Amino acid sequence: MRISEQNEAKESTIHIFTDGRKNENGVGSGIAIYIQNELTHQMKHKLHNRCANNQAELMAIVKALHAIETTEISNNTP
Repeated sequence: MRISEQNEAKESTIHIFTDGRKNENGVGSGIAIYIQNELTHQMKHKLHNRCANNQAELMAIVKALHAIETTEISNNTP
């Protein structure tokens, strides 16, 4: 996912990478968020073993959206 926001001739770019998986070791999801090509957030979450792969994928997306919603993007970032 790529999100671009223009603010007074300044463009900020956010790249979000998410993954959810289920295997014999359990169920989990991971998130990496880059703002202006700099890694700013890296998270992982373990889910209950009864959860499906799709639930892990959706959890990653929700957590990533929440993280960028609460992140202030600096206007002086190059």
